[in-house]
Amino acid sequence: MAAITADPLTLPRLATASAIAEQRQVKSVITAPQAFEGEGFPVKRAFFGISQADLDPFIHMDQMGEVEYAPGEPKGTPWHPHRGFETFTYLIDGQFIHQDSNGGGGLILDGGTQYMTAGNGILHIETPPAALVEAGGLFHGLQLWINLPRAKKRIDPQYQDLQGKDSALITSADGGAILRVLAGEIAGHKGPGISHTPLSIAHLTLAPGAQIDIPWTPSFNSIVYALAGQGTVGLEQRPLHSGQTAVMVYGDTLRITASESQESRSPNFELFIIGGEPLREPVVAYGPFVMSTKEEIVEAFEDFQAGKLGVIPANAIQPHRA
Repeated sequence: MAAITADPLTLPRLATASAIAEQRQVKSVITAPQAFEGEGFPVKRAFFGISQADLDPFIHMDQMGEVEYAPGEPKGTPWHPHRGFETFTYLIDGQFIHQDSNGGGGLILDGGTQYMTAGNGILHIETPPAALVEAGGLFHGLQLWINLPRAKKRIDPQYQDLQGKDSALITSADGGAILRVLAGEIAGHKGPGISHTPLSIAHLTLAPGAQIDIPWTPSFNSIVYALAGQGTVGLEQRPLHSGQTAVMVYGDTLRITASESQESRSPNFELFIIGGEPLREPVVAYGPFVMSTKEEIVEAFEDFQAGKLGVIPANAIQPHRA
């Protein structure tokens, strides 16, 4: 877990939770199945089996890797379209190149995020750089799809390249945690970037036996995904381990505790925590498009085929072959 870190003693601390704060409880826990995406890189489908009502405003999330590639093995995605939502890519280990038909692009490094608003339509590619393909190495990250309100589904595309140093870092009252605020705001600490849907996104690292109470916007939902390690979540201390997703009920505070003993490949309990203001609007997701009606999905495919979602640039990068 090489995402940006720091000495907890140097970080601002979360206040101890109020005695009257309502602790969130666990509604359900699912174990993510494994699949393959793009050119064949392994992913875990973190939202598999969770209802859209519980996910709203989120649509889809994959944990990419964690995988140690041999030389020539790293894979990405070819050029493809999107419309109607935003993608949030968080890279924990490795490197990824992004390029899109709207002029956005850059190299995502350890701890960095790429925030792409597809809006009215965009073509893009995400692929490991040539050096990583040739040499191999560790690759690990997440990609989250965030729905856009119906009134903003056809806004102009936008790309934000946000590196790990831009994240806000805070710790728990006892210093046993590092909380990286990647987007939105938590307890007055703001993450980088602009979101068109109110939300909070964070990466939490808990030392063995440590506990944290995270203030959470009461009107936001909350979803906790375990990247590595094991511990408990919620008022009832529901067990959670790597590859599992916990859907929480509403409340003021999110309590997470790391087990005293952790798995050998990860010394800490690592979690990806998200929440947002539910849009409570119709959602129709099909392939690379997330719209409000079936008719809009059909229109998106027709517009893509007619070249209305953008043009692959003349200097387009392509997946590197070893």
